[in-house]
Amino acid sequence: MDEFRIPLGDTAEKGIDWIINNLSGLFSVLRTIFIEMYDALYMVLGTPPFWVVIIAVGVISLLARGWQFMLGSVLGLVLIVGMNQWTNAMVTLALVLVATFWALLIALPLGIWAAKSTTVSNIVRPVLDFLQTMPAFVYLIPALMLFRVGVAPGIVATIVFALAPGVRFTELGIRSVDKEVVEAGYAFGSSPGRIMRQIQLPLALPTIMAGVNQVIMLSLSMVVIAGMVGAGGLGGDVISSLSRLDTALGVEAGLAVVILAMILDRLTNAFGRQSGVFALLMKKRKAARTAREQELAA
Repeated sequence: MDEFRIPLGDTAEKGIDWIINNLSGLFSVLRTIFIEMYDALYMVLGTPPFWVVIIAVGVISLLARGWQFMLGSVLGLVLIVGMNQWTNAMVTLALVLVATFWALLIALPLGIWAAKSTTVSNIVRPVLDFLQTMPAFVYLIPALMLFRVGVAPGIVATIVFALAPGVRFTELGIRSVDKEVVEAGYAFGSSPGRIMRQIQLPLALPTIMAGVNQVIMLSLSMVVIAGMVGAGGLGGDVISSLSRLDTALGVEAGLAVVILAMILDRLTNAFGRQSGVFALLMKKRKAARTAREQELAA
C-alpha cells in the first residue's frame, strides 16, 4: 500500500524546515519575549517569601468570594508549602499566566472578528476543531524545532492548546447579545465601534469570562506536557515521578496542580459573576434611557 500513501507528513516536515530556514530570526525574537515575560512574572511570584504571596492571594480571595474561599485558598497554598512544592508551583503558575495572556491576546480579537463576520467564523471554526482534536503531544515537535528546549516551547504548546475556548466563547457571547439593544444603539446614531465597546462587549462579558476560565484550565492541564520539554515546575516533577515510578512525588505534584486549578477556577468564576451583574445593570440602564428618550421624542 506504500504506492498509495499520501505524503502529508513529508509535506508538513518540509514546511517546518522552510520556516526554520527562513524565519528563524522571528522565532528567536518570540522565544526571547516569552522567556523574558516568564522570568519577570516568576520574579514577582517566586522572589518574595511564600507567606507574602499567600497573604496577597488571601486578600484577593476575600474580596472576590468572601472569607470561606479565602480560608480554602490559604490552606491550599500552605499545603503546597508543606509538600515542598512551592517553587515548582510558582514556576507553573508563571508559565500558565504567560500562556493565558498570549492565548487571550489572540483569542479575544479573533472571536470579535468572527462574531462580526460570518465568513471569518466559517473559516475559524474548522481550524479551532483541528486545534482541539489534535493530540497535544504533536504540538511539541514543531515547538521544539522552532523554540528549542526550555520554557518557550511549553508556552507555545500551551497557547495553541488553550486558544480555542477563548475564541468560541467570545464569538458566542457577542452573537448572543440582544439584537434589539444593538438596534437601539444604531437608531440613536452610535457607530459600530461604540456599540461594540459600550453595548456588545459589556453584555457579552459573562460569557467571555467563562471562556477565560476555560483557557486557564486548559493551560493548567498542559503543565505535564510543558514539563516534557524542559519547562520544569510541577510538570517536571510529574514526568520525573512517572519515569521513576515515584508515587509520592507524583501525588504531591498532582495535588499542587489541583490546588492551583481550584483557586484560579473560583477566582475567574467570581469575576464572571460580577461581570454578569454589571451587564444586567447596564442592560436595565440602557432600557430605561431608551424609554425616556422615546417619551421625550413623543
